[in-house]
Amino acid sequence: MTSDDNSYDLDTVKGLNCSAPFNKWCGLDVLRAANGEAELQFAWKEDLGQYAGFLHAGLIAAALDTACGFAAVTTSGRVTASHFSMSCYEPGKGDFFSVIGRVVRAGKRQVFTQAELFGHGKGGERRLIASGEAILLKIPEQAR
Repeated sequence: MTSDDNSYDLDTVKGLNCSAPFNKWCGLDVLRAANGEAELQFAWKEDLGQYAGFLHAGLIAAALDTACGFAAVTTSGRVTASHFSMSCYEPGKGDFFSVIGRVVRAGKRQVFTQAELFGHGKGGERRLIASGEAILLKIPEQAR
């Protein structure tokens, strides 16, 4: 947490990420988190796939939601999801995946966010797999 407000710094966001067993199981790694943006990365592993061998849509949703949440905590402190939606554009395939979340608007009670998930292949190929939007509610200090 930064000293002048309720926003979280990179080290705090990384700590939050490490404290979540699901995030550890997925292999989510926080690359950056500051000023209303967060970037995460994770490697492909068979456990993350669905029956046809692509990244499972549930995991796509989880990665998008997590990136949105981590982007929000950099401006607003602790939050919890109120609404989430996603659109998948193509099958989730790649050697690894990155997801970038950003705050669109941080209000008094709600934080509006967007995220995009990319699949990365051999030779530097990067393809947009999905995008999502989340509305997050700020958790009041007294509820923490």
